Amino acid sequence: MLPVIALVGRPNVGKSTLFNVLTGTRDALVADLPGLTRDRQYGYGRVDDTPFIVVDTGGLVADAEGVEALMARQTLRAIEEADRVLFLVDVRDGCTPADLFVAQTLRRLGRDVLVVVNKAEGLDGATAAADFHQLGFGEPHAISAAHNRGVRTLLERALAGLTVPDEGAAAATAEEGIRVAVIGRPNVGKSTLINRLLGEERLVTFDQPGTTRDAVFIPFERDGQRYTLIDTAGVRRRARIEEAVEKFSVIKALQAVDSAHVVIGVIDAHETVAEQDASLFGLVAERGRALLIAVNKWDGIPPEKRQEIRTGLDLRLPFLDFAPIHFISALHGSGVGDLMHSVNQAYAAAMREMPTPELTRVLETAVAQHPPPLVRGRRIKLRYAHQGGRNPPIIVVHGNQVQHVPDAYRRYLAGVFRRNFRLEGTPVRVEFRSDQNPFEGRRNLLTPRQRRKRERMIKKRRRG
Repeated sequence: MLPVIALVGRPNVGKSTLFNVLTGTRDALVADLPGLTRDRQYGYGRVDDTPFIVVDTGGLVADAEGVEALMARQTLRAIEEADRVLFLVDVRDGCTPADLFVAQTLRRLGRDVLVVVNKAEGLDGATAAADFHQLGFGEPHAISAAHNRGVRTLLERALAGLTVPDEGAAAATAEEGIRVAVIGRPNVGKSTLINRLLGEERLVTFDQPGTTRDAVFIPFERDGQRYTLIDTAGVRRRARIEEAVEKFSVIKALQAVDSAHVVIGVIDAHETVAEQDASLFGLVAERGRALLIAVNKWDGIPPEKRQEIRTGLDLRLPFLDFAPIHFISALHGSGVGDLMHSVNQAYAAAMREMPTPELTRVLETAVAQHPPPLVRGRRIKLRYAHQGGRNPPIIVVHGNQVQHVPDAYRRYLAGVFRRNFRLEGTPVRVEFRSDQNPFEGRRNLLTPRQRRKRERMIKKRRRG
């Protein structure tokens, strides 16, 4: 499972700024889940080849009441689920009573904490950290999140000693089969779907060795195909959850997404698609996992309202046009068989091998039918394509001036490749690389006389 880093501190110490630096976003591809997880944001980060999950939390304050009390509860939950906590403080304010309150809270929870002294641009590290040794968490680390200074060293220190999966960890094996994660909000029917897939009498779960935070891996077989179900639905409830109802753990869901080949996102047909759904499913697409949408409790929807629901799904989830939508009843089993057939198809698409000659032929046809736009009067030339990865399928296109290819044309090519190679159910990533100019640097090898002659010839050609 991916390591989890939580950003904690009093308000206005730069947690969100550091979050954007770590995720490489400006809040564009993170899940902000209001109400359920107020003021908590989730994203994926990477340093070199090491991926991780980062959580931005609301500011912790003493004597919290009302909304601040709700925020504090969510922040404490994030701290409990984190592998390491980055405790942010502001060097310009020094060590404040509010910082001491946060430190006391973290000591009480017994978490692994690094003190991060933010806004330390222009200051010597030892000078910036001097006032914060009294917090009692070892040597503070000085950074400037706004200027991205000291962040890489901080990350290396934060990830030291944490178990990080290799990139090949999600590859299927004959023993475990296709890994399927079931995610969604509480009470949408995830547990019912899991029980329908497994059969009540066969509900035997075990923990995968080396996993953390109660991730439950459930092996089962259906129509001769082996699967491993990654449970996020509360088949086994967490010991510390006091409420009887199932709790929605975003961190646990993101861990499951990263371990899966295919993700089933469950929605309640009786409810509108919420921001929580769109944000979480968007993170699935960003992570490159195959995705199916299961609209549950469909049997209870009157026929006259069904088209309205279908239209609403298209309007609220346009960025998931690659994901098949299934209308099911987990309770009665209707549509579940078709859902698992789509799981097999999505997995096959995500892992499909595409020969270079066929990819290049499809690229040439696509360019002939719809050429890329001109850039300063010059045509973007796309020469050939090859496969750069699987799960998700990555197609690398080589050519000239590819840095100017607009996003709309990238989406066009992705759609063409998806249709031609039957890549339903999985996002398709198209990457561009510039061809190496074989004459690059040759001009420096010419003598002054040869260079002048070459420049005269170029001017003569331009005059025509």
